[in-house]
Amino acid sequence: MKLLTVLLLCAVAIGCGYGSKSTTPPTPGVMPTITQLNPTTVIHGNPVALEVDGTSFAANAVINFGGSAQTTTSPSAGKLQATIPSSATATAGPVPVTVTNPGSPGGIYGGGTTPVTSAPMTFTIN
Repeated sequence: MKLLTVLLLCAVAIGCGYGSKSTTPPTPGVMPTITQLNPTTVIHGNPVALEVDGTSFAANAVINFGGSAQTTTSPSAGKLQATIPSSATATAGPVPVTVTNPGSPGGIYGGGTTPVTSAPMTFTIN
């Protein structure tokens, strides 16, 4: 009877998912690449409709302007757009623009569970 009880408890514990947790390490997503900015300059203090062309953009990729994530749309494959507000163009000088493919549980977007950011391309505020 004791043996039957022990076997029954083991079967229930295994069937309920009791056991060690997965130790699968996080995986990076696909690295996005920027090939072109349009436009490449703006006069300081003006908003700008920025288009970023490139490759390997995830469905929910985000344009980062000067390190700040922007509300981004993707009108077609290899093309992202964001309206950069005048507050972000208030000071003249070079600004790095990058694209981030956010990570997701199970790596659905961008192919990985951790975010991956492109190399920067320079935008100039005159």
